[in-house]
Amino acid sequence: MPDPRRAVESFPAGPSDAGSALGAPIDRPQGDREGGRAAADPRPDPGPRGLDRSPDEAPGVDAAADSAVSGGDSAEPTAGGAETTADGVPAERPETPPVAVRPEPATSPPTRSGDHPDHHPALVEAGVAVAAARPALPAPDPADAYAEAARDVLRGMVASAQEPIAGGRHKVFGRADLAVIPTTSTIASHLPRAVGMGLALERLRRVGSRRVPGTTAEAGGDPATGSPWPPDAIVVCSFGDASVNHATATAAFNTAGWYDHTGLRIPVLFVCEDNGLGISVRSPTGWVAATLRAKPGIRYFAADGSDPAEAYRVAGEAAAWVRRHRRPAVLHLTTVRLMGHAGADAETAYRSPAEIAADVARDPLLATARLLVAAGYATSEELLARYDERGWQIRRIAEEVLDEPKLASPAEVVAELAPRRPVRIFRAVADAADRAAGPNAGARAEAFGGKPPELAGPLTLAQSINAALADGMLDHPGMAVFGEDVAAKGGVYGVTKGLRDRFGGARVFDTLLDETSILGLGLGAGVAGMLPVPEIQYLAYLHNAEDQLRGEAATMRFFSRGAFRNPMVVRVAGLAYQEGFGGHFHNDNSVAVLRDVPGLVVAVPARPDDAAPMLRTCLAAAAVDGSVCAFLEPIALYHTRDLYADGDGEWLAEYAPPGAWAAGHVPIGRARVYGVGSAEDITIITFGNGVRMSLRAAAALADEGVGIRVVDLRWLAPLPVADIVREASATGRVLVVDETRRSGGVGEGVLAALVDGGYVGAARRVAGLDSFVPSGPAARQVLVSAEAITQGARTLLAR
Repeated sequence: MPDPRRAVESFPAGPSDAGSALGAPIDRPQGDREGGRAAADPRPDPGPRGLDRSPDEAPGVDAAADSAVSGGDSAEPTAGGAETTADGVPAERPETPPVAVRPEPATSPPTRSGDHPDHHPALVEAGVAVAAARPALPAPDPADAYAEAARDVLRGMVASAQEPIAGGRHKVFGRADLAVIPTTSTIASHLPRAVGMGLALERLRRVGSRRVPGTTAEAGGDPATGSPWPPDAIVVCSFGDASVNHATATAAFNTAGWYDHTGLRIPVLFVCEDNGLGISVRSPTGWVAATLRAKPGIRYFAADGSDPAEAYRVAGEAAAWVRRHRRPAVLHLTTVRLMGHAGADAETAYRSPAEIAADVARDPLLATARLLVAAGYATSEELLARYDERGWQIRRIAEEVLDEPKLASPAEVVAELAPRRPVRIFRAVADAADRAAGPNAGARAEAFGGKPPELAGPLTLAQSINAALADGMLDHPGMAVFGEDVAAKGGVYGVTKGLRDRFGGARVFDTLLDETSILGLGLGAGVAGMLPVPEIQYLAYLHNAEDQLRGEAATMRFFSRGAFRNPMVVRVAGLAYQEGFGGHFHNDNSVAVLRDVPGLVVAVPARPDDAAPMLRTCLAAAAVDGSVCAFLEPIALYHTRDLYADGDGEWLAEYAPPGAWAAGHVPIGRARVYGVGSAEDITIITFGNGVRMSLRAAAALADEGVGIRVVDLRWLAPLPVADIVREASATGRVLVVDETRRSGGVGEGVLAALVDGGYVGAARRVAGLDSFVPSGPAARQVLVSAEAITQGARTLLAR
């Protein structure tokens, strides 16, 4: 930060420019601004890209949003014609609003004698009223908001346990009471969440929703709809100029424009802070503006961020436009970077002294000081004295926070990572059962066409998941199911068939083909107070977007001490053994990345009678604890009916009626055990497709007099460690059947759990090869088979 003390009598003059008393950005053309665009741009203003816009649809000048999600007092947009969205939902095309005109002052302000006029032109243009007499600058209060804000920042810098948002876990910025959501350091990874939250805000504004318990929301919710947010709330999301090149940012912009094009509303204001550098890599001149202008469906505003008056004016126009139209916009602020990107970054290695000096001259702090002096609010001496006083105040605060306590134990660090409250989850499942059998019984009968699933006979895995999703939708008004092909088609495997017809296009809808955006919609919806259930069509496709789970969803509670949560149940079709469908993209057996995410719940139901209760548990955990759950569904078992022989129907199962849900509850981290024969000789520990293969192998071994107990893990994270150790110790021989890979597979975790748990018996592993799954019969060469399981058990017995 440049030191104003270097100029005692006056502040350094800004860069010379006849059109601006505060100076223009270096090497950037300036001119009169209109509608947030630089009039000097040689290209004609095309209006919003990808939108039809009336010439008189000018942006308003309402007050700018001052938090991540904020309410205002602008009027509600009026619905236009009877257009519909891509999902058949009536579109909200607001009529063209009247042009907002800034009121003129009633009288010309008097001029005070002295060196400085009371009304600086830049302040008048920004609509800032200036008193006729210069007010006295109050003395700094040691407990004022500025000092407390600085204290919060400094606490983050020193990892103080008293830091208000992350509690010493990370240098993030956030305030729950101001609805400022903390973000991590992953480039642009928070932008998809912003889009998702914008979509959720509109959904809640239009149809309302019962809040998911425990979510944080703006105090001024809408009692008319039950939404936790004010009806005119908007989302504000900032990022840097280098981030516009990141795939995640591109996904967010594309999704916002895509939904706007279909007629759905996304009230999001993206704010690009453009200092021209990504650490040391320069953004090519004009590239950021050209990129942001070219985004279809996103209104472009621009201002000089080093000019406080202009930045205020244009920010107000941008926020008002988004608030009125409920449509996305981007505010492009050109600004400066003072000092290097980080402490170890010596910018003199890639920037010239002249360039650094030019940025110092455009320092927004100095520009603000020039405005205050020019408008007569203060003299330069007074501001310099205030600067010194504040400096010493901040120094004292820094010395104080250095001595504050730090996180001093593992328990303190992980306290808010992923709390597990199994009793409350069980109570939530039992309460859902009571509602389904009681006050919601009529609605349930109607939703299932008079034939609830418990009366439909034995169901497949896919049918059981479908019925459980429907029951979840009935019990959770804020629940939404979405993803590629899940609505009209009912999913590529029919798992979501009929849900849109029962619950409507606002709660079951198709998305664009982009996994990052699908998860981003879920992230935003969860923070907004909904219970999102996105679907990722294939496990291999999740790897395109896994950082949305790792870096955003799973970290939200951790980095906000529970003030914000991202409740979400991500359904993923995956694992191998799918016949007639080639390639590793549709037969992906890689789950290591999921098990590596701290706090993430990973569920793998193998049987229909496990799938429904496990899904109910995940929904309850998301609602009660804000859990992020990956519900991994074995594709090859979706429509499987038989176990031992064709036509035996042994893999089908009845759907439990609501009265049996509590008794059949499946807690997170609890396994299921099958006894075959005496069940005293060998313990097979497995999951997913391995359960069916292991039961078939156990039946063959039972004919040879070998007793097997088969343990279905059901949960890959957290592993059912107590069940693993107990069932292994019961026989003293363990065969781990892992359909994933030997390296990084689930079997490694099981064997480690056995060692840590004190198991001293024999152990052997049968696992897939370290290979992608090939097409056709070649897949059998790298995957686990029932024959390999049988042989592994015999080898174990021979020891």
